[in-house]
Amino acid sequence: MKKLKVYKLVLGEVQTNVYFCLNTENHELLIVDPADDADRIERKIRELSAVPKAILLTHGHFDHIRAVNDLKSRLGIPVYACRQEEEMLSDPIINMSGHFGGPSVSVKADHLLNDMDVFTEAGFSIRMLHTPGHTPGSCCYYIAEEEVLFSGDTLFCQSIGRTDFPGGSMRQILDSLHRLLDTLPGETNVYPGHDCETTIDTEKRYNPFA
Repeated sequence: MKKLKVYKLVLGEVQTNVYFCLNTENHELLIVDPADDADRIERKIRELSAVPKAILLTHGHFDHIRAVNDLKSRLGIPVYACRQEEEMLSDPIINMSGHFGGPSVSVKADHLLNDMDVFTEAGFSIRMLHTPGHTPGSCCYYIAEEEVLFSGDTLFCQSIGRTDFPGGSMRQILDSLHRLLDTLPGETNVYPGHDCETTIDTEKRYNPFA
């Protein structure tokens, strides 16, 4: 029986999906890509009567990380990211946090993961898949027993992330796309960094980049 319930807020200047992954058995919570507005994210956590356990970052662009430092300080929880994204997270020039009218942001992850690493947080076994292309250290988080993938800006509903920012690569993102579509079960529910949810089967059939 599945124990994961996913909630979403859309925050920040480019409408980023912030996911709240609630374990309904122990009420522990994961936060995926806290884009902005730490106060509103905290209100959502209280609304869910949840115990936050970790922050998972799919990549280091400004629109996915603005609330990370505030939440980490207030909640005392660790931050996970892909090892190849360390430079982007730490450098406001590369992550573009100062380019769009907001404050410059530098984030240091507590746990830098390698491709296929598995870790446990909030009662879930989570596998990190390194999926470069949108950024060098873009990644997805796969919870197999819940049939869920958090795909960041690698895979969108019938689309993929842009590759024209520094460090982007169309060849790499297409390789990453095919890795996801070729290896994950079709019934996997995909929660992207922007826009609406989809499934692996849907993307196999309708994603023009596939």
